[in-house]
Amino acid sequence: MRGIVVLITGILFWSSVSAQTLGGNTVFNFLGQPNEAQLSSLGGVNISAIGNNLGLAFQDPALLRPSMNGQVSTSFNSFLAGIRNYSLTSAWHASSLHTNFAAGVNYFDYGSIPQTDASGNILGTFHPVDYVAQVMASRQYHERFWYGLTLKYINSNYGMYRSSALAFDFGVTYYDSVNRIQVSMVVKNMGSQLKTYDGSTQEELPFDIEMGITKRLAKAPIQFSLTAHHLQQLNTYYNDTSFRSAEGDPNYNSNTTLQNIFSHLVLSTQVFLTEKLEVDAGYNFLRRQDLNAYNITSGLNGFTMGAGILLKKMHIRYATGFYQSNLFHQLSLNLNWKGAL
Repeated sequence: MRGIVVLITGILFWSSVSAQTLGGNTVFNFLGQPNEAQLSSLGGVNISAIGNNLGLAFQDPALLRPSMNGQVSTSFNSFLAGIRNYSLTSAWHASSLHTNFAAGVNYFDYGSIPQTDASGNILGTFHPVDYVAQVMASRQYHERFWYGLTLKYINSNYGMYRSSALAFDFGVTYYDSVNRIQVSMVVKNMGSQLKTYDGSTQEELPFDIEMGITKRLAKAPIQFSLTAHHLQQLNTYYNDTSFRSAEGDPNYNSNTTLQNIFSHLVLSTQVFLTEKLEVDAGYNFLRRQDLNAYNITSGLNGFTMGAGILLKKMHIRYATGFYQSNLFHQLSLNLNWKGAL
């Protein structure tokens, strides 16, 4: 355990001096998109939810458990503007190594887009895509601690502009089954580009430090989560001052300290109506602030919700959320090719 503490301390020190990139100024920002319907319904960021969903372990390798051996998680997201998102993850347990393994991919298809020159003349079409392929491993330490590591290969293809990178995540989880509480910490996207878009300029990956806590009530079928993200910097807002000032927004640089604090938080709840039916909801403060553009607001921005049907051999989950007047629709299926979930 001493080695884990030293590693976390080193990561936090490194991040404090080198990871000050503001929101929107990094590459591969699709890595922040949820790969699974339950995660989407819980606000898009959750690393501590108590359960047996392999899809959540895609975001936190320390959530990989032996009970996920043989589990397969698939997901399809009909996103905005014709964007399609596909995800597939599978896990297995190596008893001889006392280690859990998983591998998965999260793929974004943006459809066909007209290719033009500087004058707007159409030269043809191109088909942009993003994807991340990753392998994960976790082990238990004593009775209540788990730690895990994820290795990622990241790739973007935007016509003639292409880039790739290698990165890794490190997570630690404390789980108290008696008091039904779980606490997690994950450091994400530590790495570097292998190939840059222009062949020379190195750009930063979307580094992120997250912490989360989940508590399931002892006398009610309800579970609450609080997740904090981007803890390595106070101001997480994307702030294009030239655009916002040109649009006439008088408050383009007036975020208060309280707004900056709340922008790190995601609140969520899970209600287990029966053993086979679950309802989830989440609220993402940063997403609401980003979507409430100047003179364009919606009272439902930042809210997400979903439901799960938990059958013996298959879990079916659905999630939706608000982006101004638009909704996304995400469907996930979890099954176990070795038997029941």
